[in-house]
Amino acid sequence: MKMDNNEKSKVIRPWINEQERVTVDFVNEKDLNAEVIDCTGEVVSLALETTAPHMKQRVTLPLREVEVGEDRTHYTRDPDEPARRGRLRLIVNAERPVGMV
Repeated sequence: MKMDNNEKSKVIRPWINEQERVTVDFVNEKDLNAEVIDCTGEVVSLALETTAPHMKQRVTLPLREVEVGEDRTHYTRDPDEPARRGRLRLIVNAERPVGMV
């Protein structure tokens, strides 16, 4: 089922939590961990984990390039919330932006 930007943002917004991670797949890189920083009806802002400890690559992606799914291979991690199997997966129909990796 194809989702519009409003539907995507409704699914993404509950994941704005510094304790949680989501999975991000770009065309050229898969299974990246990221924190959702913000999401509007047009864009989603992420902090992608990098190979450098404690350094993150901040990217803002247009929702028109993002598909929303579920990653059943991970659990949620917020200690203040009940654990659940599965987390948000964002599939980006573009290459990872050049920058810190």
